[in-house]
Amino acid sequence: MRGGLLAAAAVSAMLGAGAAEADTLREALGLVYTRNPTITAQRAQLRGLDEFASVARAGLRPQLFGNAGLNQDVLSTNRGENGRNLSAGVEVSYPLFNGGRVRNQIRAADTRVQAGRATLRAVEGDVFTEAVGTYMDVIRDRSIVTLNENQVRVLQTNLQASRDRFEVGDLTRTDVAQSEARLSLARSSLALAQGRLRSSEENYRRVIGELPDQLEPPPALPPLPPNPDQAVEIALANNPDIIAITQQARAAGLDVAATRAERLPTLNAVSTSRYSNALGRADDAAGVPEGTLQNSQASAGVGVSARIPIYQGGLVAARVRQAQAVQGQIVEQGIAVERLIVANTRAAFATYRAALQAIESNEVAVAANSLALEGTRAEQTVGTRNVLDVLNAEQELLNSQVALVTARRDAYVAGFALLNAMGQAEADDLNLEEAGPLYDPAANYNRTIRRASDWSDNPAPQPVATRTVIGPPDTSKNP
Repeated sequence: MRGGLLAAAAVSAMLGAGAAEADTLREALGLVYTRNPTITAQRAQLRGLDEFASVARAGLRPQLFGNAGLNQDVLSTNRGENGRNLSAGVEVSYPLFNGGRVRNQIRAADTRVQAGRATLRAVEGDVFTEAVGTYMDVIRDRSIVTLNENQVRVLQTNLQASRDRFEVGDLTRTDVAQSEARLSLARSSLALAQGRLRSSEENYRRVIGELPDQLEPPPALPPLPPNPDQAVEIALANNPDIIAITQQARAAGLDVAATRAERLPTLNAVSTSRYSNALGRADDAAGVPEGTLQNSQASAGVGVSARIPIYQGGLVAARVRQAQAVQGQIVEQGIAVERLIVANTRAAFATYRAALQAIESNEVAVAANSLALEGTRAEQTVGTRNVLDVLNAEQELLNSQVALVTARRDAYVAGFALLNAMGQAEADDLNLEEAGPLYDPAANYNRTIRRASDWSDNPAPQPVATRTVIGPPDTSKNP
């Protein structure tokens, strides 16, 4: 399904490189992929799941324990001994049979790793979708600010013309007041648009990691499904959230099998070595210097140790039922995730189609309002239109231009959200290798499961994501 509708080459073309002097969508998504804290935190969580796989495999490895003790009797009826002795021993245990518990624990851990990788893909896709939204928000709001700035300049020119014509008696004071009011409203709209732009730029910095420079217009989206049913079919096959919850349900089933194994006997091969010494005698008449080692004993042996559960107070059955309840919970959550994916896919498809229709309508409206404004101005010069008619025509043109810019933003974001819902807005789909090597979750997993030392810790974690704080807060002016 992934290779049919949206081939990798088509999606790569969607994020083609732009001009070198401006930020492109691919560059922005590259920064998100390498620096966004939501993604880097999810990678750290996945590395934690890798360690569960290593923990499970430890159950198949031998266990080695040593023990030592020094004992001094404080009350003894044997007057010939000083009551001091030293003992030491080593025990090696190797599991031979555990009823399949460890095997199922390993399979469950590996299955959860697969679920974690799918969750990482889902998180990346969601953050990419958010990044596309912030990118398009900045482009939209900058365009709206530009339109409002142009509107203010036009209305300033109109006001000056109205005042000039009022001076010569062509217009009334009412016409001048209408021009002044409309200019004040335009300045208010400009201030609000500038505020929204600043908010969008800060949101861009939160998601991308830096303030936006000049932004290139986004390249065209690849072909999308012609109907919502086909989009849902692709989403159900590819969406990583569905893959993740399916793997979690499988892992929960393996947990049930591992818990049932607690009813079965376990068998271990055991090897022990012991050494003990009495540390000297109190009876010097025996001819033995006090403090010398004597009465030492050493032993070594091998054998098999079996643990056969007969009755455990109903503990195992309770744990099995508990694991089954968790499995049932995840199965139900799987239905909820499926419903959510279907709803999100259909909603994104509907929003995308509606935005496309809005673009067509608003393009017609912009063209019509431009022609209407031109005609209204011409008619004003011959006296068939008044100042208010011109002001209204200018405002209607501005409104249609803002609606067109907004519809274009909504269509692109909804289209990308549809790609994400279908599982086709991931790093490999978007051709982000130019930002650096793609993160390989298998590398840490393969390294982790081979580590068998009790002393192979990782270095202390250091942040990977970039901060957006420019510098420490200035407290010198605080009272």
